[in-house]
Amino acid sequence: MSFSYNAGISACEKGKQWKRALSLLKEMRESWSEPTVISYIAGIRACERCGQWWQALSLLSEMRDNNWEPNGISYDLVITAYERSSGDSAGFPGSVQTGLSRFRSSHEAL
Repeated sequence: MSFSYNAGISACEKGKQWKRALSLLKEMRESWSEPTVISYIAGIRACERCGQWWQALSLLSEMRDNNWEPNGISYDLVITAYERSSGDSAGFPGSVQTGLSRFRSSHEAL
């Protein structure tokens, strides 16, 4: 069942329908089909395409709360969503900056 939801969420992303994508994620949870990393990234991407950085950040947090580890793609999408809305990522809340710094540091160490 999650495959169908993921396909729907991805279609919303392509159609710049971020509200519908979030609605599908909610419907997915209510139907006892837990969102996967793919679900969350598709939802974050839908928000990113429309500059809805706060919604993208909320999904990133929810992803973490549900024991899915955000990856480089998810962080980059949130940054891009913020840049689309304001043109600059320097104004991110401190907790996001901290998370991004940790993520970047861990990848530089590889």
